[in-house]
Amino acid sequence: MTGATRCSYDPRCRASDINNVTPLFLIFRRLPNVVMTALMIVAMVDMLLGVFLRYVMTWVSATFDLPSIRFFWVEEIGEYSLAWLTFIGAAIGIRQGTHFAVHILTDKFPPGIRRAVKVAHHVLLIGFGVLLAVFGWQVSELNAQSYSPALDLNLRWLYLSAVVGGILTVIYSIAGAADSWRERA
Repeated sequence: MTGATRCSYDPRCRASDINNVTPLFLIFRRLPNVVMTALMIVAMVDMLLGVFLRYVMTWVSATFDLPSIRFFWVEEIGEYSLAWLTFIGAAIGIRQGTHFAVHILTDKFPPGIRRAVKVAHHVLLIGFGVLLAVFGWQVSELNAQSYSPALDLNLRWLYLSAVVGGILTVIYSIAGAADSWRERA
């Protein structure tokens, strides 16, 4: 397997392995990880802020007879962040091969059958990603006229996370299937 082929979806590639890859490709290769990191930070800050507002500021408002602080928006930001985090993270897990697998069984197969099982695994993931993207799109279209109560955000953005996750799953699974196919039998 050549360095450029292996680096098509493996984030652990060295810079010397990707010498003939365009800068645009590098941006798209790193973008899911950057978005994932940003979403994790947003979710953590949001949850900490929610706890602070709920327990500290509610007590301060009640103790000093101040107007109450509305913090219903905290749950919606957390919901949006976690939805996008889940679907992008699942696709990244497919790319890195970190999802659950039963190696105790497949390692006993001959190399040719092991390769076929890996390719079939990625083909099934491609099918799952297509279903996720198609049905995610349908759900986002159904909710295109609905808005969240606190932030007044279109709910389509919440359900588009499934579409993006499905598309990334398909892309990473195609790369994984191609790499598995190229392995020596």
